This record gives sequence, structure tokens and C-alpha cells, in this order.
Amino acid sequence: MTGTPDPTGTPDPTAVTNPTGATDPTGATDPTGATGTRGATGPEDAPAAAPGTTAAPLHLAVALDGAGWHPAAWREEGARPGELLDAVYWAGLVAEAERGLIDFVTFEDALGLQSAAFHLPDDRTDQVRGSIDAVLLAAHLAPLTTHIGLVPTTNVTHTEPFHLAIGIATLDHASRGRAGWRPQISSRAADAAHFGRRTTPQLTEDDVTDPESVSQPLRALFSEGAEAVEAARRLWDSWEDGAEIRDAATGRFLDRDKVHHIDFRGSGFSVKGPSITPRSPQGQPLVVSLAHATVPYEFAALSSDVVAVTPHDRPGAAAILAQVAEAVERTGRDVTERPLRTFADLVVFLDDEPGVAARRKARLDETAGAEFVSDAEIFTGTPTGLADLLLDWHSTGLDGFRLRPGTLPHDLTAITRSLVPELQRRGAFRTEYASTTLRGHLGLARPVSRYGRAG
Repeated sequence: MTGTPDPTGTPDPTAVTNPTGATDPTGATDPTGATGTRGATGPEDAPAAAPGTTAAPLHLAVALDGAGWHPAAWREEGARPGELLDAVYWAGLVAEAERGLIDFVTFEDALGLQSAAFHLPDDRTDQVRGSIDAVLLAAHLAPLTTHIGLVPTTNVTHTEPFHLAIGIATLDHASRGRAGWRPQISSRAADAAHFGRRTTPQLTEDDVTDPESVSQPLRALFSEGAEAVEAARRLWDSWEDGAEIRDAATGRFLDRDKVHHIDFRGSGFSVKGPSITPRSPQGQPLVVSLAHATVPYEFAALSSDVVAVTPHDRPGAAAILAQVAEAVERTGRDVTERPLRTFADLVVFLDDEPGVAARRKARLDETAGAEFVSDAEIFTGTPTGLADLLLDWHSTGLDGFRLRPGTLPHDLTAITRSLVPELQRRGAFRTEYASTTLRGHLGLARPVSRYGRAG
């Protein structure tokens, strides 16, 4: 990934630089968009503070994409460009993340080829182009892992909510409770041509000058995206726990009274229900979104369990947390019943010796022919220095961080084998997994079906 911000909530993995310097205002792959807003959870789900500290636990996620987030990462020594479409490559990366006790990994995806501009396709041939389906990849990795959360990205603008809901529920079954979902809207009008059913706004160069300007033309798509998430959540609830009886002696497989129509009607679609997939281990898989501006913050406050934001310093982190809290208040979300976890995104280039990571990034920039910039803050330094930064920002109220490795596998192994041990030495990060589900890792209770409560 090259870190060019995607106004729909996903950074553009192909972008070399963003000439406007604008962040991704739509960031709305994470409909929860709330930062640092916590609510009560059951004691059985709340992770204990790290040994030696009474502070709230620090959480770590890793965003995996291609050969890394720098557009020239595929040309770096140690990169494996010939294996980017090979499931074994991804299995190795996720196994490494799990060895580092990472909470979850995310997988990028899109409906069009990567591009150096997040709002338009391009014809470049010197950067990684092409990818494999994120949900199918996560499903393949599910039985190869035991604890780490698996969070694929999907498009909610052109994909039917029913299909999205059963795909993520199936992933939760396959992983035995470790599935998440990163819904993303379509910021590129060209994506619509793959389906021929509708058109979407074409962003202009003027639109992409700053996050707020990007998100405004896409407001209707964010609203529709929130409806898609709500429809999926209702489908996940449409089977109550215990609906499957499976009693061969009596011939009763199903308790039909515990399977419900959802009769959801959105502004542009409706879903009758029920789902074809029974209630999954987590009840509701975790919804994660990326947010950079007012509209995607509201999207996240309505829809997400975790929101990833992109501050560039400690004061910026505090300011964004306040904006997310305001979005939560505007949408009327009850964070006691529905806690919202807030993560900050960082692109990281890590080496043990001071100065080496900065020189490595400079070399990559020279190879790419342009300086790499990102919607997220770019950290170049040592694992110890990054630990200092994470703990400093964590004190603002952030729950955790989603780290984007600049190159793979180098910066991933630096996270798992150097950063994580440093945080453990400071008593700030787990020394073993205490839960077997993704919700459990983040201290989020398993919700009951809304239809069970009503009945």
C-alpha cells in the first residue's frame, strides 16, 4: 500500500503520494468511527490490565496489504512479489502476527485495481496491482490460526447486504469466533461500471483537498453504508441461540419460533430475512471502520464496534477523540450498552539501530520516484521509540493502534519480535491470549439476539 487516503475509509494501497496532502475524509470503512468511547462490559469479557500496571490494556492490530504500505515495498530486498497471490504467503504473515499476540489483522480489498489516486483509476505498471478476495482469504486462514482476529474489508456500495452478512457470519463459524468486518463505501465512480446498476459521485481534484471536502459528496453513500451494516446486524440476530435443536431421535432439527424475518427497509434496498446462516459464535462479528472526518465519524458512531482514526500527534489524538465523542452524542449511541473502541492508525518503518529506518524509507522513496505520504502518521525509528509514542498517545484515551507495516515481512517481524517484547517489558501488553474470540480480546460482551429479547 502506498498510503494514499481513500475517502471511503480505506487508504489507497496503490497511491504513491497524495499531492494535496489530504487525508481520507471518508475513512468510513469503520462505521463506528468512535474514538476512545468506552462502555461497560461483563467481567467475563473484560481483559485484565497488563501485569505490573493498573492502566487500561493497550491493544494492537496490524493492517496487511500486498508487500507493505510503501508503493515500492515490492522491490525491497526480502520482499516476495511473486507470492502476493499465494495463500501460503498470507498464512505466514498471519502466523507471525499471532505469534506476537496481536488482537487482529485486517485485509485490504476493493472493487477496482489499486491506484495512485484514491478517487480515480490509473495505468501505472511500476506498483503492485491486483489482489485476492479478502473474505475468502480470511476463511482460508481461519483453520490455520487459533486466537488472532481476522477482519476482511468489503465494499458495501455495490454488494448486497445479505451476501455480506452470511459471508462474515460464515467466517465467524470457520474461525470459531474470531471474525470481524471492515465495511467500506465506494469512493471511485469507476467501480459502478463493474455492475451497471447505478452511478456514484465522481470526486474532483477540488474535492480531495481535505478530509471534510472529500466526505461531503459521499454523505449519501455513508448513510447507505450504515443501513447495510444495520441490515447485516439484524440478519446475524435473525437466528436466536438454541434455534438448532438437532435431535435425531425426535426428528426436530430446528425450532422455527427462534428464526425470524427481519423485514428491514432502507432508503434504496430491503431485506426480508432470515439469514441462511445460524447465529455465529460471537453473536455479532466485530465491525471495524476507518474514519477521518465528520461524516465517517458519524458513520462509525452508528455502526461500528471499533473505529480507526488517523491523528498525527498527541494533541491531534485528543482532538479526534473529542470529535468522535460528539458524533456518538449526535447519533444517540448508548456506549454503556454498545461500547466503542478507538484505535489510531500508524504506518511504521522499524529497525533496531537509530537512523536505519529513516534511511530505508528514503531509499524506498527514491525507488518510487516520490516521497511516500499517508493519511496516517508515518513513524520511522526504533521499536523502543515507537513504544514510547504508543504509550504517550494511549494516555489520551485511545484503546489501541492499528499498525501498517511499511514493508513486509520486515516491519511485521519488527512489530512482533521487537515492539511487542518492549511493551511487555513495560507491563503494557499481554503475555498470552486470555480469550479465544475477537470480542473477548477487546473486552466486548457477546450480545444476545434482539429478537430473543423481544420475544
